[in-house]
Amino acid sequence: MKPQALKLMCVLAHPDDESLTTGGILAKYAALGVQTYLIMATRGERGWFGPAADHPGPDALGRMREAELRAAARVLGLSEVVFLGYRDGELDRANPSAAIAKIVAQLRRIRPHVVVTFDPNGMYGHPDHIAISQLTTSAVMAAAVPGYLGERAGVPHRVAKLYYRAFLPTEREAYEAAFGRLVMPVDSVERRFTTWPEWAITTRIDSSAYWAQVWQAVACHRSQLPHYQTLRALPDAVHARLWATQTYYRALSLVNGGREMENDLFAGLYEQAQSRRWPSVGHQVVAA
Repeated sequence: MKPQALKLMCVLAHPDDESLTTGGILAKYAALGVQTYLIMATRGERGWFGPAADHPGPDALGRMREAELRAAARVLGLSEVVFLGYRDGELDRANPSAAIAKIVAQLRRIRPHVVVTFDPNGMYGHPDHIAISQLTTSAVMAAAVPGYLGERAGVPHRVAKLYYRAFLPTEREAYEAAFGRLVMPVDSVERRFTTWPEWAITTRIDSSAYWAQVWQAVACHRSQLPHYQTLRALPDAVHARLWATQTYYRALSLVNGGREMENDLFAGLYEQAQSRRWPSVGHQVVAA
């Protein structure tokens, strides 16, 4: 199967998540010809790091961050960006049925082969990150159910593979050395960067050829980088360490399995295409 026939969708919570957490895969697969899509839950209206007196207000900040995201999307070569319209910091309190239905609508419209989202711990316990992981996982299952949402909700679609972004301790160390320690107080508890053991990683993606492109996309989010000049001055070797490799956990696959380490999110799909043994729903074939 040619890359141009493949589709990758990332479903994330805030502008800058796409560059900081999945920039490597988005840049790489877009360059290879894969159609890459981003579904963003919020516009990041609460992510202000400047002086309180200079805060433009949540709506203006949301517009600013949307513009930053669209600039990063151009750098990464994304095919499309879709906003679900939720408010930053409120996703975990959104009506789950309505939120799942919104994601299902995008899954059935775009019909991606591979979907990527946050891991169940939300990287560092961010409630929005955790919520989008849960909602996306539910939506992937619901999108394949013929009766879900009725006949007007689009043709059911089975995603072939679902991945969670899984950080190793070495990646956390590199990340926090550049950006500082990630700590999020939630319900009087300090949540910190959570990592996965090496043995749990199913997929390791080499994005070393695209690290400069990923950094360019990250740099588009100037409102989120209070120490931009310091980051910009980091040696190339440090940037390469940050953006050259990404690791994932294969949470669902209809096309492959086992303990062998993958080096491609689409592993198993090429073989299925050649044998024409694609999972399908009704008369709609996933490979179409």
